[in-house]
Amino acid sequence: MKGGIALENGEASKALIGGSESGVNKGLSILDFIMRLLAIVGTLASAISMGTTDETLPFFTQFIQFKAQYDDLPSFTFFVIANAIVCGYIVLSLPVSIFHIVRSRARGSRLILIFFDTAMLALLTAGASAAAAIVYLAHNGNASANWFAICQQFNSFCERISGSLIGSFGAMIMFILIILFSAVALSRR
Repeated sequence: MKGGIALENGEASKALIGGSESGVNKGLSILDFIMRLLAIVGTLASAISMGTTDETLPFFTQFIQFKAQYDDLPSFTFFVIANAIVCGYIVLSLPVSIFHIVRSRARGSRLILIFFDTAMLALLTAGASAAAAIVYLAHNGNASANWFAICQQFNSFCERISGSLIGSFGAMIMFILIILFSAVALSRR
């Protein structure tokens, strides 16, 4: 008889909705963890790829050479540092992400993660944008400023720096999705 009264009062449907909310939040937490792993791969690969990029071209003789390295340009150095910082942050945030899988209703820690995830997204965007501007100049040059495109001579250098941008922009997409999924999980409570 007590079950019939609960059905009449609508309490059974509230219990069912609460159970599905927890399941959805757990699913979002698992996605959050997977996307964090993908973002680690993107940022780490970008930092390593850019940080190990250099190419030397001989000019007339072997005694005179032109060399292109990532640390010749401050934008690329900032890119490597930004990706390394973001990668380190993501590694440190993995235990909190695992905690959210176990306790899918946690709010305070999820809110703190959203704050820091947004800050890391801003840092990653700044680093990738600065590097993208230099990569554009390396490929196309700027006739107005008499800056010549160097990618005809330094092919492997340009390929590596362009490839490292792809990993960083992929990590940015992962961060955007992480923030959106965390916000959805917070709003479902």
